[in-house]
Amino acid sequence: MAEDLSRVQRLKYRAWRRGMRECDLVLGAFADVRLVGMSDAELDAFEALMEAPDDQLWTWILGTVEPDPEFAGPMLDQVIAFGREDLS
Repeated sequence: MAEDLSRVQRLKYRAWRRGMRECDLVLGAFADVRLVGMSDAELDAFEALMEAPDDQLWTWILGTVEPDPEFAGPMLDQVIAFGREDLS
């Protein structure tokens, strides 16, 4: 369990310090609220999503561009819904 908590802490840190402030705000807030209690598979999916370039991720959150298939899936859907809720 301690290992999982340190992984969550590392992911939260990365989510808040991506580079593009808009993505930091969405991913950081999402991480703070949702990461604790996620399964290893869900954490893997979030970690993979962290590899997406900020400028692309931001267009997906805004809904101006369809997500790349390699990043599309339930985790991205959750982040998009969270970000859009926060934007409205």
